[in-house]
Amino acid sequence: MDSSSKETNTITNDRDRSRIVNKYRQLLKVSKNIVQPEEICILRKAFDIARNAHKEKRQPSGDPYIFQLLETSIIIVDQIGLGYRSVIAYLLFEAIIENKIAIDEVEIQFDKTIRDLCEGLIKIESIDTKTSSSHSENFRQLLISVAKDVRVILIKIAILLEKMRLLNYYPENVQIKTSLETFSVYAPLAHRLGLYNIKSELENLSMKYTEKETYKNLIKKLKNSTAKRNKFIKKFIEPIEQELIKQNFDFEIKGRPKSIYSIWQKIKKQNIEFEEVYDLFAIRIILNSPPEKEKADCWRVFSMVTDFYIPNPQRMRDWISVPKSNGYESIHTTVIGPEKKWVEVQIRSQRMDEIAEKGYAAHWKYKGLKLESGLDQWMSRIRDIIEPSEIETTQDIEDLKLNLYNKEIFVFTPNGDLKKFPAGATVLDFAYDIHTDIGNQCVGALINHKNVIIKQVLQNGDQVQIITSKNQKPKTDWLNFVATSKAKTKIKSTLREEKYKEAEAGKELFKRRLKNWKIAVNDTLVNQLLKHYKLKFPIDLYYSIATEKIDITDIKELLIKPESDIVPIISETESLKQEFKPEIEKEATHSPDFLIIDEKVENIDYKLAKCCNPIFGDSIFGFVTVSEGIKIHRTNCPNARQLIERYNYRIINARWNKAASNKSFQTTIKITGIDEVGMLSKITDIISKDMKVRMRHITMDSKDGLFEGHLKLYVEGTEHLDVLFRKLKKTKGILKIVRVDSPDN
Repeated sequence: MDSSSKETNTITNDRDRSRIVNKYRQLLKVSKNIVQPEEICILRKAFDIARNAHKEKRQPSGDPYIFQLLETSIIIVDQIGLGYRSVIAYLLFEAIIENKIAIDEVEIQFDKTIRDLCEGLIKIESIDTKTSSSHSENFRQLLISVAKDVRVILIKIAILLEKMRLLNYYPENVQIKTSLETFSVYAPLAHRLGLYNIKSELENLSMKYTEKETYKNLIKKLKNSTAKRNKFIKKFIEPIEQELIKQNFDFEIKGRPKSIYSIWQKIKKQNIEFEEVYDLFAIRIILNSPPEKEKADCWRVFSMVTDFYIPNPQRMRDWISVPKSNGYESIHTTVIGPEKKWVEVQIRSQRMDEIAEKGYAAHWKYKGLKLESGLDQWMSRIRDIIEPSEIETTQDIEDLKLNLYNKEIFVFTPNGDLKKFPAGATVLDFAYDIHTDIGNQCVGALINHKNVIIKQVLQNGDQVQIITSKNQKPKTDWLNFVATSKAKTKIKSTLREEKYKEAEAGKELFKRRLKNWKIAVNDTLVNQLLKHYKLKFPIDLYYSIATEKIDITDIKELLIKPESDIVPIISETESLKQEFKPEIEKEATHSPDFLIIDEKVENIDYKLAKCCNPIFGDSIFGFVTVSEGIKIHRTNCPNARQLIERYNYRIINARWNKAASNKSFQTTIKITGIDEVGMLSKITDIISKDMKVRMRHITMDSKDGLFEGHLKLYVEGTEHLDVLFRKLKKTKGILKIVRVDSPDN
């Protein structure tokens, strides 16, 4: 290196050092009200660590990187109002990322609060934000969920504001991505926290890169009208200023144009030209009044303004009587000024103005509290702003945790799309959320590029990539570890389909073998087998045959019996009639043709038909079967017509005896309604707790926001069932209830 190069490098370093020292002094100056003398050395230690960690690093603008850190630190203190711990955490967290200092060392050299803030910043910095703009609300919730301390989010807003101010030094793709992220995520957060100046600046800077031509045109038009606007403002405030002086007010009047973004929004929404925007600028009157007089003084000034200029009553806003939830207080009114132009006037005290500038963080100053000691109260208030339903009162800053969305988690797809799940959701829930086939074939996943099993529970901010195999099939135990109803419904549906497929194959095998054995297939034969194997439905029999749980050769031995065992249908019917006749006549002398069903004739072999499940109160008839005695059917049974037409000689009249009402009868009902959280609990509470009805089985399916449930119940009779229906129909969300003939309907 020649002597001239050395000289240039020395001059540059000297200039850099001078600017850094001046910027550090500026930080100390804005921090004088919040940093105690003994804390300055702690702040200096953090500054030295950061400066050494980034001594070779420069910004895209060419300035030393430490210069940007100091600028952001000034924003943290001066514009947001945070304390020295927040500044120290910000100065250190990137040094931790670059392995210049260990996270454990931060706690040793400083304290646990600073360590926790550093960890929060590192977590937020590591979140993938590829498509945050298209999932803005979910992404904001993710930030709040990940950041256990609200200060982490506020520091992140400060970091982004400084980056946006230097965005012209970055490539175009970075400008667009950062602007969209800022506009969709951080500007709304700043607004909710009452940081109106920062919110406006973030919106303007975002627009500068996303709507370049429009932004340039509006800037040009505002500049061209500056002289005219200043002349107008001077003319407007002159009489107000004279009256304020006359009445001995200590005040300041500011006149400035509205934000570029705000003007652009008005032009778009109202479909007008720039020249037609009536409130291009606002006049702010700030009073230096004592707390006990500030509200009265603001209303006095409001009265003065409206004495000089006619107000628009529809544009009046009173946020002094009822402040906004984020602490904002002010009176806004729009009046007709000189040249018949509308002007917005904002009236507030100095205290109100500082809160409007810095958000609720400014309150500590007006309560006689030092920032760090009053921080717990302030942060509790911020919790209310971000999520009013999650209020937790606490005086201990270490316990201030923002578990606002502890019932939900937010994770990313490999493409950066954001997905929301209930807490406890697993890899399998994620897979079924993408597509049924992906879920059915899921064998595991890569979470943050690490292999995990399908049972792995997802965590906030995870990036998930599903691994599939064509050989994979859903299993019944999957239902035990999925958390979403969507996954459960799809698993059940697929298992049912698989069972039907297997059952069809089993049915074909069953029919083919019986044909070979020259045995006719009929309902009676199938019912015999169901009874023998203690199965409920034919599909269970065929599925068991297909899966070899039942050996087909065992069925052959069961069915092939000596001919002498077969009783002719007619003779069996006649013998049954003769056997039952004395008992029937004894109990029903007034109506000998009816079968009385009660406990006094238990020796009669009768059963309630499963095809229609008759209950006390139903109109019924008896049907004499070959091998199962008498079956009792409802007269509106789907099989009734066929039985009466083909086997009229087997039909026996029957009716219920009053004693039957003391028994319980099984029936199945179908309920359809809107799929809402807690709906199943509401239904079962009415059935079990209110009506004291026993339930045997429940199945629920959900699709397109609606559910359909089948419930097997034990009721005393039709009247009992009607009362239950009336109770259920009163439940909000239930659309239809019907009694069904069998669970398969």
